[in-house]
Amino acid sequence: QVHFVESGGGLVQPGGSLKLSCAVSGNFSSVSSMAWYRQAPGKQRQWVATSITGGSTTYTDSVRGRFTISRDNAKNLVILQMSSLKFEDTAVYYCNAAIRSAPTLPLTLYWGQGTQVTVSS
Repeated sequence: QVHFVESGGGLVQPGGSLKLSCAVSGNFSSVSSMAWYRQAPGKQRQWVATSITGGSTTYTDSVRGRFTISRDNAKNLVILQMSSLKFEDTAVYYCNAAIRSAPTLPLTLYWGQGTQVTVSS
């Protein structure tokens, strides 16, 4: 079983900052990539950023330079530091993790419950 605890969402003014955290726990062998997605009202879920175990990070164009994804591998924790927030960043933000339940099993993607980020004046 895999458990997610997401936190850090809230209401922020345009230009402000927020930090989202996502901790994964449970009975599994290892965590590979961890990522953030977001879903705005009436829109499809959109990929935001990914962190791979080795340290590589990638971002969607609309957040590059404003958002930073980081990880604490020992704690299976992924953080999304968001700055210079815009109205269009308003969404429910979800983290996911590619997890291997046992060393010989393939990766399975698990999702957190989501946290609301609202950018409003």
